[in-house]
Amino acid sequence: MARASPAWSEPVESLCARLGTSLQGLSSQEAGALLESLGPNDLESRRRRPLPLELLLRLGNPLVLVLLVACGISAVVHDLTSSAIIAVIVLISVTLDFVQEHRASNAAERLRGAVALRARVLRDGVEQEVPATRLVPGDVVLLATGSRVPADARVLESHALSVNESLLTGEPYPVEKAPGLAPSDAPLADVGNTVFAGTSVLGGTGRALVFATGCETEVGGIARGLSAPVASTAFEKETHHFSAMLMRLTVLMVLFVLLVNLTLARPLLESFLFAMALAVGLTPELLPMVVSVTLARGALRLADQGVIVKRLSAVHDLGCMDVLCTDKTGTLTEANIRLARTEDATSQHSERTLAWAFLNSHFATGLRSPMDEAILARRVACTQGWRKEDELPFDFERRRVSVLLEKDGRRVLVVKGAPEALLSCCEACEAPEGPPRALDVPAREALQARADALGAQGFRVLGLAWRDAPVQREGLSPEDETGLVFAGFASFLDPPKQSARPALAALREAGVAVKVVTGDNARVAAHVCQELGLEVRGVLTGAELALLDDPGLRARARDTTVFARVSPAQKSRILRALRQRGHVVGYLGDGINDAPSLHEADVGISVAGAADVAREAAALLLLRQELGVLHDGVQEGRRTFGNVMKYIRMGTSSNFGNMLSMALASLVLPFLPMLPIQILLNNMLYDVSELAIPLDTVDAEQLSRPTRWDLRFVRLYMAVFGTLSSLFDAATFTVLLHGFHAGAPLFQTGWFMESLTTQVLVIFIIRTRGGAARSRPARLLVLSSLGVVAVACALPFTPLGPSFGFVPPPPAILASLGGLVVLYLACAMGLNRWFFRRFATA
Repeated sequence: MARASPAWSEPVESLCARLGTSLQGLSSQEAGALLESLGPNDLESRRRRPLPLELLLRLGNPLVLVLLVACGISAVVHDLTSSAIIAVIVLISVTLDFVQEHRASNAAERLRGAVALRARVLRDGVEQEVPATRLVPGDVVLLATGSRVPADARVLESHALSVNESLLTGEPYPVEKAPGLAPSDAPLADVGNTVFAGTSVLGGTGRALVFATGCETEVGGIARGLSAPVASTAFEKETHHFSAMLMRLTVLMVLFVLLVNLTLARPLLESFLFAMALAVGLTPELLPMVVSVTLARGALRLADQGVIVKRLSAVHDLGCMDVLCTDKTGTLTEANIRLARTEDATSQHSERTLAWAFLNSHFATGLRSPMDEAILARRVACTQGWRKEDELPFDFERRRVSVLLEKDGRRVLVVKGAPEALLSCCEACEAPEGPPRALDVPAREALQARADALGAQGFRVLGLAWRDAPVQREGLSPEDETGLVFAGFASFLDPPKQSARPALAALREAGVAVKVVTGDNARVAAHVCQELGLEVRGVLTGAELALLDDPGLRARARDTTVFARVSPAQKSRILRALRQRGHVVGYLGDGINDAPSLHEADVGISVAGAADVAREAAALLLLRQELGVLHDGVQEGRRTFGNVMKYIRMGTSSNFGNMLSMALASLVLPFLPMLPIQILLNNMLYDVSELAIPLDTVDAEQLSRPTRWDLRFVRLYMAVFGTLSSLFDAATFTVLLHGFHAGAPLFQTGWFMESLTTQVLVIFIIRTRGGAARSRPARLLVLSSLGVVAVACALPFTPLGPSFGFVPPPPAILASLGGLVVLYLACAMGLNRWFFRRFATA
């Protein structure tokens, strides 16, 4: 239920007095003082926690709590060495995770700040543009078509102002806003004198007095009451599923090891620590950090290429994208629209048609379209003496705009819009000479055919019409747009963007199908596609789409390249149909009518100069409206996903195999196969070796087609490579026990060295789908991996060795273990190549 607010029920004068402001807004000093005391107009910033608290909260991780319990138990029983080592390793792991994710978060925050929402506001009595986060109660904001309402505000002035409030009310229909009073207990849907933060302006202009910002707004109140977390993206869900799978295995293995050790009457504390160390070794504790760092690095590289990432997981989604739906203007065309010609109903050049077009564009308010700018660029001297009385702004259902003008007592309604939408409202057409003649069905069809012919030549076409209005009539409504006299066509040329041709070819080669979803004429869109070499396999218009049910649309969507004359709701249906067919869909748009589609798509992409509401809805913003930039982003997304999957494969190959071997070895060995301290040290060194994975290169073949998360593939990889690792562990056990009759310290030392060496070096094999020699690893990955191996092999020979239970192995054992490592890596290389040829789907 909406909470009552006196702001929309009290007189404006009283509200201004309460806020300490005037109808001309605040001064800069007053606004600064209020901002300091009330905080920014931002829901997120008020929920941020101090950094020390963030670090402490990471200790609430269930796995970390288990380790801390083990640390405490060790201290109580005076095993201070074990307690200290566990504490240090936990601290290092948590700190690494915190530092890396904090850096990633800061990088993403800086990128979001580059495209933060801005608002037009009156400060010091003059219009200024400021970040929306710096608005305070008492500010006067200026609103126009396409802008997002930055705060809750009372309407002071309205010119056909209409707002979409579906965010708050769930109703998709425009709501007209005007000054006045509303009852204090009125539901939000009936409050006509107030605009609310987060809603979007569909038409008209207005001026409003801010009375609530941030968490004090209506949407802020809703946010405070929400207990459910934000819905996860597909990538986050899959990583959670993977982690849950490993956690289930971890619990089963820990319980199994505890049961075996207790059955064999081994010391309880030692058995518990061993089981907890196995849990550490099995759990992918670095997965969130690796994912965050990899995605953040991808976001920074995309920023260098002109792509701003607002949601980190969108980097991965971009790499998975296999269908891109895009508008035409500005992406496939130059967006440099010029008026090519104006003609009358007989297809002859007409200055009178140009005059009607100029009057309409000159007096219409709100956000001007590029075609309006092209008309006004002609600077026709025809406005003298005319005065605007009213207007009906453009909307995406009527697809036309009307202005009511008066001159010397004559009132004329001038209408401009899409030809098919306009011709249906006309009853007559202008003749070259004499009065208008009736517009019968054959004449109307001939005019529509002329508009279609112009579209087939690549022109964008607008129709112009007018009619005299009664002098006594007050106000305008859509019902007044009838009985019009057709004046002629205005044809515009927007040349195809030649830089889009190679980009379209590159996307096609990369496995991304491009579909054009536009409100423009089908013939114009198809002509542009053909000019740029984009094969048009099918065309579907909005009228045809309206006749299809959802299964029918799913069937047609696959083989359709151009969707023309579609409404915003139909765009969303198209995207939903493609997603239901199993595609990962991106949508590129920049208008207010694109916002629902940007929400609906897996990857919403807009441009820095887009309407506010479109920029807010998008996950990615292009600083340059070029498809070539987007192709580079797709490659970066695939590179990012490839590096994340390397860590996944590491965690499901030798790492899992070694932990499995430890659990099974505890059944047959008279001692623990590795001390808990050694397992924790193994895990820490192993994590250090993987920190450079986000910086690694990726195979060219993985960049050549969309990549998808496949949990079945991960499970198979775990089973196959875990088995291989366990077989070589068994061979190591045999060599140490039966070949050298090693006791517990020597056995544990030898296996620690062999297991960590194979775990770390196998990254050079599983990081690529082909031979290791074909794909060069990043230098830092080589240094970190070889450095960790060197530390592991040298540690038993240093004074620190005994602290971890190590003894120096003799040369014969070292040589035997070295041979096993080489043989394992050779087998892993062959198995890796066979596995990818046999099972890889992406």
